[in-house]
Amino acid sequence: MQALMEMTAGLDDAVAAYRDGDLATAAQRFETLAEEGDVEAQAWIGALHANGEGVTADLTTAFRWYLRAAEGGHVPAQTNVGAMLIMGNGTPADPERGLHWLRAAAEAGDAMAQSNLATLYFKGQGTAQDEAQAAHWYRQAAGQGHFPSQARLGFMYANGLGVDKDRAQAFAWLSLAAQHGVGSALNALEGMIGQMSAEEKQKGAALFDQWRSRTAAVSSPARLIPVPG
Repeated sequence: MQALMEMTAGLDDAVAAYRDGDLATAAQRFETLAEEGDVEAQAWIGALHANGEGVTADLTTAFRWYLRAAEGGHVPAQTNVGAMLIMGNGTPADPERGLHWLRAAAEAGDAMAQSNLATLYFKGQGTAQDEAQAAHWYRQAAGQGHFPSQARLGFMYANGLGVDKDRAQAFAWLSLAAQHGVGSALNALEGMIGQMSAEEKQKGAALFDQWRSRTAAVSSPARLIPVPG
C-alpha cells in the first residue's frame, strides 16, 4: 500500500511538472516511474516521445512505451498501439495485430478506438469490408460524443450504408456533429432537409435533443492522430 501511495504521488508530481511547462523534469519523472512498472507513466512517456515534449521525438521509443502500457491494460495506450501498427508508425505495419489492439480498446469503451475500428471496417482496410460493423462501432463512439463519428454515422443513416436508411436518425447525428463545426455534416444536413417530411423532421429534432443531453465532445491528451478516415 505504501509503495502504491508513493507511486501515485510521484505520478502527480510528474503531471504537475508537465502542466507547469517543465517538460524535461516531467519526462525524467515519468520515465523513472515507467521503468518501475507504472502503466500510466508508461503511457505518458510514450506520448512525450511521440510528440517530442521534453525528449527527442522518436516514434519507435513511443511505440515501445505504449506497448508496455497496453500490455498492462492501459486502454488509451492500446488505441495508440493499434493505430501505430495499422499505419506503420514507429513499428513495421501489422494490420492483424493493430486490429487486435483496436478491438480490445474499443470493447473496453474507448471512443477513439471505436471510431478507428469503424473506419477500418468501412474501408475494408486490414479486414473484410463490413458496413454493418462500421455502423455499429461508429454508433458506439458517437454515443460518447465523438463528433467525427457522429458525422459518419449520420452519413450512413442518410445513405442506408450498414443500417436501414433513416433520415430522422441521420438528421439527429448530423446535427450533433454540425454543432461542433464539422462542415461535411452541415453540408449533408442542408442537402437532406429539403427531402424530409414534417414527421421526419419532428422525430429527428426529438432524437437530437435526446442525444445532445447525453453526449459531450470527447477529447483526451496524449493521443496520436487516428487512423486516416
